[in-house]
Amino acid sequence: MSNKEIYRKTLGFSIRRLLWDVLTLLLLAGFATAGFFLGDKFMEDGGPIGLIIGAIVGIIIVALVLRFISYTYKAGQIAMMTRGITEGELPDNVIAEGKRTVKERFGTVAAYFAVTGVIKGIFNQIGRGITKVGQAIGGDAGGTVGSAVSSVMQTIINYLCDCCLGWVFYRREQKAAKATCEGAVLFFKHGKTFAKNMGRVFGMGLVSFLLIGGVFTGLFYLLFSNHPEFYNKLAQEIAEAAAESEKIPAFLTDPNMLPIVFAAIGGIIMWSVIHSVFVKPFVLTGVLRNFIESGMNDIPTEASFSMLDSKSPKFKKLHSEL
Repeated sequence: MSNKEIYRKTLGFSIRRLLWDVLTLLLLAGFATAGFFLGDKFMEDGGPIGLIIGAIVGIIIVALVLRFISYTYKAGQIAMMTRGITEGELPDNVIAEGKRTVKERFGTVAAYFAVTGVIKGIFNQIGRGITKVGQAIGGDAGGTVGSAVSSVMQTIINYLCDCCLGWVFYRREQKAAKATCEGAVLFFKHGKTFAKNMGRVFGMGLVSFLLIGGVFTGLFYLLFSNHPEFYNKLAQEIAEAAAESEKIPAFLTDPNMLPIVFAAIGGIIMWSVIHSVFVKPFVLTGVLRNFIESGMNDIPTEASFSMLDSKSPKFKKLHSEL
């Protein structure tokens, strides 16, 4: 199967995750609102307290239920992408098969979160190590460079975690812990292959940011700029606050700049949503293919695990428990 075919057949997972995330926000808002009215009804000036309590209850429920569902869709999508890459075909009911595969591989949601937590921990430790190296070499300047590289690493880490999870699905005959170690090792054994992927990751990310973010920023500006009286009043209030605080940028006191700022914020929000739902899965398909195929031709051995033992205590601990 081509990357486009895999992308089209697995896109339903991303759309369902988006719907669950929207439902999550609505539920949080609903619990907070209900808490506000209940607190205001039964306690004098208790609205704010009720709002906080309602928000906390909503967060707990969302964390326990809805986020599990959202992450299950994400894992199912990666599982089906991996199958499309390694087997060259996908079932008709790809959503149901993806959820079945996740349950079969991990047994419980807790086991899934345990594995993904270890994966993120390993790569985050390595990313923090890059910052420390920069600081040791060049002092504050080196630390700045190291921090910049580490920030880039965070984007890479997100993709590596997904690729590593795909490897765990591919290595069905291995325990999840050992497959996780193998996936982490693959990054270092095939660094040149994954470096090429980063051009695709950042290139398509930049293009989508300019196109999607630019279009929505323009649309929001046309909408927001129709109410100059609002921005005149808001700019005046900001200017009064700025007189007491040097932390407020001067451009926020300009009523002509405020609609541009609000439009840019709206454009960035819309880009982040659309990019994560429609663009990132396509990029991930290509990155995952390179990751899986390079690993299929050179499966890490026990001896190769030692190359990460010194770089990540989390990896070393997981390795020692195999």
